[in-house]
Amino acid sequence: MAPEDVNALPLLDQAVLDRLRIELDDDDGVWKVFVQNFIENLPHRTEKVRLTLTTGDLTGAMDAVLSLKTSSQMVGAERLAGLALDLERSLRQESVDAEPDRVLPRLAADRFRQIIRCARQTTYLLQRFLHSE
Repeated sequence: MAPEDVNALPLLDQAVLDRLRIELDDDDGVWKVFVQNFIENLPHRTEKVRLTLTTGDLTGAMDAVLSLKTSSQMVGAERLAGLALDLERSLRQESVDAEPDRVLPRLAADRFRQIIRCARQTTYLLQRFLHSE
C-alpha cells in the first residue's frame, strides 16, 4: 500500500466501533474497557516498534508491528493498521537480502514519525468517542 493510499484511510472506522459496542455491550460496558485498554497500551506498542526497529531486531520488530496492526484493526483504527501493514510489508521485503541492523533503523527514520502522529490522532478520536457514549 502506497503512503498516499494509507493516508486516504479513515483514522477510525465507525462501523467497527459500533459492531464492537453491540457485540460486547451485554457485558456492562466491556467494549469501553476494551477500547480504553487499546488506548493505554498504544504508547507501549509504538515504543516497542521504535525500539526494535532502531536496534535492528527483525524478529522483535515483526512481532511489534503485527501487534500494533492487529490491535488497531480490532478497534477500527484503520489508518494506524494500514501504516503497520505497510511497515510489515517493508520488513518482509527489505530484510530478505539485507542486514537488519542497517535496514530497520532506516525504516524507523522513514516511517515512525507518521505512526506516532497517527497514534496520537487515533487516541484523541477514541477518547472523544468514549466520552460521547
